[in-house]
Amino acid sequence: MFKLEVYSKLVVSSTIAATVALFAAGCMSGGTAPSSSPASSELSIDGGVTYPVVNGKTGPYHVISVSDEYKKQNNGRVPNHAELKKWNTDVMASYVYNEDPTAEGLPEGEGSVEEGEALYEKQCVMCHGDFGSGGGGYPALSKGNAYELQKTLKNNRYKDPEADGPVRLFGSYWPQASTMFWYIRDGMPHPKSDTLSVNETYALTAYMLNINEMIVDGEEVDDEYVLNREKFLKIKMPNEDGFEPNIKGPNTLPGVKAYFGKAENFGAKNLNQGAERCMTDCQKPTAKTKYIQNGGIKDFIPDMNTVRDLPVKEEVAVDPKEVYANACAMCHSAFLSPGAPEWAGYTAKGMDKVYANGINGTEGGMPAKGGANLSDKNFKTVVDYLVNGK
Repeated sequence: MFKLEVYSKLVVSSTIAATVALFAAGCMSGGTAPSSSPASSELSIDGGVTYPVVNGKTGPYHVISVSDEYKKQNNGRVPNHAELKKWNTDVMASYVYNEDPTAEGLPEGEGSVEEGEALYEKQCVMCHGDFGSGGGGYPALSKGNAYELQKTLKNNRYKDPEADGPVRLFGSYWPQASTMFWYIRDGMPHPKSDTLSVNETYALTAYMLNINEMIVDGEEVDDEYVLNREKFLKIKMPNEDGFEPNIKGPNTLPGVKAYFGKAENFGAKNLNQGAERCMTDCQKPTAKTKYIQNGGIKDFIPDMNTVRDLPVKEEVAVDPKEVYANACAMCHSAFLSPGAPEWAGYTAKGMDKVYANGINGTEGGMPAKGGANLSDKNFKTVVDYLVNGK
C-alpha cells in the first residue's frame, strides 16, 4: 500500500503528467513525439514526453492559461500531519518506497491458524467456500500450493498455446501480504466490515497463509502456526518480484518513467510493432500473436463456452380475447375498443407503426405491451384483434 501523502503526490503528478503527455506525445498523429523536441523535455510517468511551456505552448500545442479569477478561488489547503495520520489506514505503506520496511501501520498482536479457521467457518465460508475455494460469484482465496501455482504466471501462452494460464490468487499472485491484512481488517466480513479485532485479523491472515501452503522464514504455516507482527514482517510472497515496472525503492518515479520510455518493455517489440509508442491498432495479429486478435482475453482456462443463447422456449399461442379481457380492457374499453372505427386514424401509417408503438409503449400513454408478459408475436396477435375486432 502507498503511504497516503506519497500516494497523493503520485496521483496528482501522474494525472497532470499524463494529461500533458496525451497532447505533447502527439496522439493526433499516431502517438509519436514531435521531431523538434526541446532539449529540456522529460519523460512523464507513463513514458510520454512532457515539454516546458515556451511562449504559451508546449511543443506545437497551446497551453490553456489559468485566469486570475480562478487563482483567487479557495481550493482548500494542504492537510496537516495529524489529519494525514488519521486518514492513513495503510498497513505497510513505506514498504513500497523503501527497501527496509518500517511497517508503521502494522499493529502488535497475534492469531493462530486454528483460531483463523474457526472465524472463517463462522463468518467467511458462506461466500468464499470451503478452504477458500470460492463460490457464488465470490473470489477463490486458494487453489492449493501457492508456489506451484505461481509458476503458471511465467507461462506465456502466446508462445505456447498448451501452457496453463496464470492462476491469480492471493498466494500465487499478490505481491504483498499486507494487502490481505489491510483488506480483512477494513473490509471484512461483509457487510460488517471493520468489526474484527487485531488478533482476529492476524488469525484470519494466518489461515490464508495456511490454505495457500505458505512458508514463512523457513517455517511451514501449519495448523499450529501462530502469526504475530514479528513473523508477519518476514513473509515473502511467491510473486513479490513478479510485477513490472518495479515500484519498490526511493527511485520509483524516475524508474517508472524510464521503463515506459521504452515501448519494447510493455509489449511493442514482442507484438512486432517496433519501438514507437502506439495509440491505435496496436495489437495487429501475426503468426506469433494469434491469441490477441481483436484484443480482449481469449485464452481462458478452461475454455469459455461461447454459446450464450438463452434456452429456446416453446411459444404457445394465446387467445387474444382472453388477453384483452385481462390486460387491455381496463383502458381500451373506453378508448379504442376492439374494432372501433377510430383505429383508422392510427393504421394509416401502417401496421408496423402500430405494432412498434404497442411493443415499445408511448410516452404519457400506453406502457410497453400494456404491461402484459407476451412475446412480440403473440402481442401482435392481440393488436390485430383490437384493430379488426376479430
